[in-house]
Amino acid sequence: MTGDARGEYRGLAYRNDAELQTWLARRPREAALEPALPIIDPHHHFWETPQRGRYLLPELLADIGGGHNIVSTVFLECRSMYKKDGPAETAPVGEVEFVNGIAAMSASGGYGPCRVAEGIVGHADPTIGARVRDVLEAEIKVGGGRFRGIRHGVSWDEHDAIQKYATRVVPPHLVRDPKFREGFAQLAPLGLSFESWQYHQQLPDAIDLARAFPDTPIILNHVGGVLGVGPYRGSRQEILDGWKKDIAELAKCPNVNVKLGGVGMTSFGFDFPERDEPPSSEELAAAWRQYIEPCIEAFGAGRCMFESNFPPDTQSGGYTELWNAFKRITSGASAAEKKALYSGTAARVYRVTAP
Repeated sequence: MTGDARGEYRGLAYRNDAELQTWLARRPREAALEPALPIIDPHHHFWETPQRGRYLLPELLADIGGGHNIVSTVFLECRSMYKKDGPAETAPVGEVEFVNGIAAMSASGGYGPCRVAEGIVGHADPTIGARVRDVLEAEIKVGGGRFRGIRHGVSWDEHDAIQKYATRVVPPHLVRDPKFREGFAQLAPLGLSFESWQYHQQLPDAIDLARAFPDTPIILNHVGGVLGVGPYRGSRQEILDGWKKDIAELAKCPNVNVKLGGVGMTSFGFDFPERDEPPSSEELAAAWRQYIEPCIEAFGAGRCMFESNFPPDTQSGGYTELWNAFKRITSGASAAEKKALYSGTAARVYRVTAP
């Protein structure tokens, strides 16, 4: 990681957590819509670094205390608290151990009713081939029964203006590499899943991977990672048309589920992070609907789950407003559809307690 006081992470400048709190305070927090609806938040992070700031249990609890009924959460890897000693390939075991400690704190009941980090998604490097199984088994051991799978981000783009948004430097078409697939093949026998985080133009690779491993659960992160910055700025509709076709094709793979969120990240190219004050949930819903609704149409509510992606999505607004935006988008959905979108799919995929 590299950075400065503004929280520059691998070249991407953004407000760090302290600055974000100042920005978010410029708009009063909205009242939560449909406050009784149970929500499992299946995608958030914990970290504390000089570059990114601090987002740990107190910060998450402050966010989920905004009025929505968040009953459980799932932690997603973010290179946090890696082990200092030992082989580099085992360093991510430290992150799982760290988050399991937070989960144990939450499970005591002393921090409120929400089961924080009831599921944990860590990292292990599939490119080391079959020996990644040793790392996975170590993470299962320290995960306290909460470890569910891994994410190994494969986001890549030929343009330098886009590469700075990636948190890992990877070659193109990594998921087609035989060594990567040798490592990937270790997941299903251990009952583990894979989080697919790539950009929209890489969706054909994700489709190929899903077809090659039909018994491995794959969760598409952030509606497929649609880019709206750099050379992609100003081409939103053209990109949207191609993205919809790839999403429809990916939905034909029954082992794939999709996370509805991440659209608040700066890489999607909306101007919300540049505004003097945060947007309202109405504004967020109007902007994000074009990505949320096609996913639900293609995958069905039973294979879609809303996510906060906090704190990265804080760049576009507050936690309460984010869930309000989602609820505005689904205002016409049935009770069964809402149950799936807000908790049912996540409970099934991550094997956590259903409301």
